Amino acid sequence: MTLNLNENLKNSAARFPNHTAYTYLYESTTYAELDKVVDSAASGLSAEGIRKGDRVALMLGNCSEFVIAYYGILRAGAVVVPINPAYTSGEISYILSNSQAKALIAHSFLEQKISPLREKLENLKLVIYTDSIESEWTWERLIHHPKEVFENPSIDEDDLAVILYTSGTTGKPKGAMLSHRNMASNTASMSQLGEFTEEDRIIAVLPMFHVFCIATCINIPIACGAAIVIVPKFSPNEVIKTIRREKATIFAGVPTMFSFLFQVPGTTAEDFSSIRACFSGGASIPVELLHRFEEKYKVHVLEGYGLSETAPVTAFNPLRGTRKPGSVGIDIPEVKNKVVDLNGVEVPRGEIGELIVQGPNVMMGYLGMPEATSSALKDGWFYTGDLARMDEEGYIYIVDRKKDMILVGGYNVYPREVEEVLYQHPAIVETVVIGIPDKEYGEIVKAFVVTNDEGITTDDIQYFCQDKLAKYKLPKQVEFMSELPKNSTGKILRRALRVEQVEVN
Repeated sequence: MTLNLNENLKNSAARFPNHTAYTYLYESTTYAELDKVVDSAASGLSAEGIRKGDRVALMLGNCSEFVIAYYGILRAGAVVVPINPAYTSGEISYILSNSQAKALIAHSFLEQKISPLREKLENLKLVIYTDSIESEWTWERLIHHPKEVFENPSIDEDDLAVILYTSGTTGKPKGAMLSHRNMASNTASMSQLGEFTEEDRIIAVLPMFHVFCIATCINIPIACGAAIVIVPKFSPNEVIKTIRREKATIFAGVPTMFSFLFQVPGTTAEDFSSIRACFSGGASIPVELLHRFEEKYKVHVLEGYGLSETAPVTAFNPLRGTRKPGSVGIDIPEVKNKVVDLNGVEVPRGEIGELIVQGPNVMMGYLGMPEATSSALKDGWFYTGDLARMDEEGYIYIVDRKKDMILVGGYNVYPREVEEVLYQHPAIVETVVIGIPDKEYGEIVKAFVVTNDEGITTDDIQYFCQDKLAKYKLPKQVEFMSELPKNSTGKILRRALRVEQVEVN
């Protein structure tokens, strides 16, 4: 396996031309067919002026077009910038502007969000809607472009491949720059750990714009010649039907998905009989849920740990050998995790400190943010901001988050970003946001507010936020207070509210 995502697809197409590359809406596409259409897409992008190093944004749900566009962009030597289609216009505009995206490929129903932004985004020269016949450059024209006129650019393992935007504590997302080496090395390590082969069939129901899906459900199967079973959106019943129909062998999901799948009435181990392993990530899976899920469906759930900045996996419970529920596993091949104190010195096993990571998967840095980059990358190590402990056998346990991140169904929400929006409301004088436990989503967002208008309601605040924040970032609970707890310097004591909520729950 090479350290080049583009070469991984070429190699699989040469080795397994007639194997299924993906299934989508009951139709299958072979590796030979995928390789051909990717060539055409790369050629079409090149014809429109996309050159090596240019950024092309993808705003697509789970569909075959995402796979084609993702590899077509890479084959053109360009850089993929995945964007959550649920983002607001403001969030989309920031990412398109910050990444200097030259082109955007999106669903046509997003046109009402995208069109008003175009005059502000001078760099954005081309927009292709995958299901529209009226756009300037149709999807059909792109994927049927003659590839004879296109010369593949030389792609080096150190070339930038993907920019993944992560929520930032400053309220602005940070673009984690990942090279072909970063992504492909993680693909190789996880392929080895998961013992993937061309016979595997991987359920892709995680959002394709998310690094977990890109890595586990797209890059790995493509590199191994396995089949991607694309599920447009998560529905527990639909996932179970798809597993049975497609005889899927791998399911990857976040804890929320496992919780919903477990709750489907009338399901048995027979429904998961073709599954050889389940992968859980995005957030810690409750140990009780893990045990119940495994008992009901007679499958192993392997938990791991990763971040966008590490492309993404750094630790994983092994397929063979000891699995430790509650642990995110041990170092994956070529990657080293370490738990350190405030001075970057490794702490004794069993003690809590910050988890740091070193390996070929660690990002190149944050786009246009030298200070944030130097703060996160020190002496070849990436500082995750997560507090952890490591046992004598090297198994890692995530204890808490050094930052105040909230994990809603596997998605990161930073309080500061929500607070910035809340402070825009004319009636809100003070606010602080925390995450509170939720049985279905792991955590939900709760806002504490002090207002100058006694008539303001929770509904008013949620309505105010709904066009400024993605749905999962919206405060699901709002508590009105006469004042917020503060320390002697006037700083709001977020932790005091968090402890109070834990005691209440």
